[in-house]
Amino acid sequence: MKYNELTMKRQAKPIRSGRGISAGRGKTAGRGTKGQGARKSPVRAGFEGGQMPLYMRLPKLRGFKSHRYGVENIYTGQLEQIKKPAIDTKVLFEAGLISSPHMSVKLLLKGELKTKKIVQLQAASANAIDAVEKAGGSFAKVARVPRPKKTSAKSEK
Repeated sequence: MKYNELTMKRQAKPIRSGRGISAGRGKTAGRGTKGQGARKSPVRAGFEGGQMPLYMRLPKLRGFKSHRYGVENIYTGQLEQIKKPAIDTKVLFEAGLISSPHMSVKLLLKGELKTKKIVQLQAASANAIDAVEKAGGSFAKVARVPRPKKTSAKSEK
C-alpha cells in the first residue's frame, strides 16, 4: 500500500447548536419550547417534579430493621465497684453497667484499678489490659453470649 493510495474517512464537523436559524439547530437549540428541560441546569437524578422521590419513600416501608449487635464500653475505674474477682458480661449486667448480658463489651482505660480481677470480655484496649495485669489480674477474650432461641408454639406441639 502506498501513501497516495490511502483513503481517509471524512469526519463530520460538530454541530454548533444555538447559533442561528441557518445553522440548523438555532433558536431553541433542540430543547423544545419553555419548560423544565429547556432551562440552563438539568434536573438532578431521581427528581420527580416535587413529588417525594422513590429513593426517599422506600425506607419508610417495613423490613429495614438492623439486627447488628451493638458494643458497649466499660472503664477500668468501674471494675472497682464490683466485689467479685471474676468479671464477665453477666456480672456487669447484674451490676447495672451494661444494658444486656448478650451485648459485646469493650474494656477501656479510664480510672485506676487497684484490686486483682479476672476479666473475661469480648474486647479491650491494650492500655486497659496493661492496667488489669498491673493490678495482678488477667484478661481473656471470649465470644459474645448468644441470646436464647425463641421457641414457637408449633415446635412445642
